[in-house]
Parts: sequence; C-alpha cells; structure tokens
Amino acid sequence: MGTPKYHRVVLKLSGEALAGDGGFGISPEVIESVAHQISHVVAEGVQVAIVVGGGNIWRGVSASNQGMDRAHADYMGMLATVLNALALQDSLEQVGVVTRVQTSIEMRQVAEPYIRRRAIRHLDKGRVVIFAGGTGNPFFSTDTAAALRAAEIEADVILMAKNGVDGVYSADPLKDPTAVKYDTLNFMDVLSRSLGVMDATATSLCMDNDIPILVFSISERENILRAVRGETIGTIVRRNDA
Repeated sequence: MGTPKYHRVVLKLSGEALAGDGGFGISPEVIESVAHQISHVVAEGVQVAIVVGGGNIWRGVSASNQGMDRAHADYMGMLATVLNALALQDSLEQVGVVTRVQTSIEMRQVAEPYIRRRAIRHLDKGRVVIFAGGTGNPFFSTDTAAALRAAEIEADVILMAKNGVDGVYSADPLKDPTAVKYDTLNFMDVLSRSLGVMDATATSLCMDNDIPILVFSISERENILRAVRGETIGTIVRRNDA
C-alpha cells in the first residue's frame, strides 16, 4: 500500500481508451475496470475529476477532412463525449462512487452545466466530477479541455490514460521498433519535437500553469492508482525546475 502523492487530479480518458481493443463504442470490460480503479483512488482520499473524449463514437476532425463543416463536426464530437460521460457515471455509481456529470453545453435533463465553484464543491465533498462536452467550443480538443479544467480547479496533475501505449516515445512504437521511451520530459521538449502528448494549445496551457502531465497505459489494471501514488510508470512531463 502506498500513500497518494496528489490531492486533486484530472484524469483524461480518451474515447479510444474506453473502446478497448474493439476500437469503437464502449467496452464493458474497460469501463468496469476504470470504475473500480477510480473507486480505489477515491477511497484513498484523492479528489478526482475526469475529462472524457469521444473518438470511440465520433471524430470531428475526421468528419471535417471528409467535407463536413468543421464547427458542425466538432459539436457532434462534443455530444459523443456526453454519451461516454453518462456511461462512466453509471459504472462508477454501480461500484458506490458518488458522481456528477457537468457539461460545457447545457442539457439539464441529463447533467449539470459546468460551473467552476460547484465542481470544486463536489470534489471537496468526495464526489467524482466528469467534465463532458470539451470546452464547449469547436476547434478545441478534449486535451485542451483537460488542461483548461485542470487549471480552473487547481489540479495537481493531469493523468493521461492511454490505450495500448505506456508512455511517450520518440516515434510511434507500433511502427518504429527503434523508438525510445522517455521517463521524463519538459514542456518545451514536447512542443519542439512535436511528440504528440497533447496538442500544442493544451501543452502550452499546462506549461503556463505549471501542471505536470503523466502519460501511462490504462491497459494494466490498477495503473490509475499507481499513478496517483507517484509510482514510476509511464512518462512525466513537467517544468525543468520541478
């Protein structure tokens, strides 16, 4: 048993991570595993906020590349994140975790609108808050939403749970067998080398607000708990003087 290193975290879950090996939709096994892991983190007194993506259902950029209006495609992607958020909420509550979903696009019948002070109040009460709908604006990724929400709620770290990748590499390890995994990086390394941890907007926001990013694999059970305890997993991105 370890001691949590962080008091308040933002967990960034991509839609692809929730899809598991299927690549599309929501994997019951994956979402159940994630819910159990989060329940263990909450039990250790850590405040957890989650930002979910929607790429397992709809990818706005891909639709835009095929001729759809980019803003229209991105709004559809925001709605996809709400589907994932509601599914995750259901799984968390089945294992006894009190959860609130807040959306950047109002849909009061299914979720609360995003209000910063209310989100912090939920976290202080031990509830998990799931942020859906991205930033509420087209042309911004859910990575940027994670960085923005982390800055707003003063999170200690962003935990980026990846599917099939256990950290940040010099190249795509699935395509280049010579790719080297990094244990630590600074923000300028990520930006100058285009390493793809987050998009440039999100990375810059984290750098400006001194929010470290831990990239790790969600495929290994209990990795979220290990990340919160500060165990050596994945790749940590932070300032040089951290």
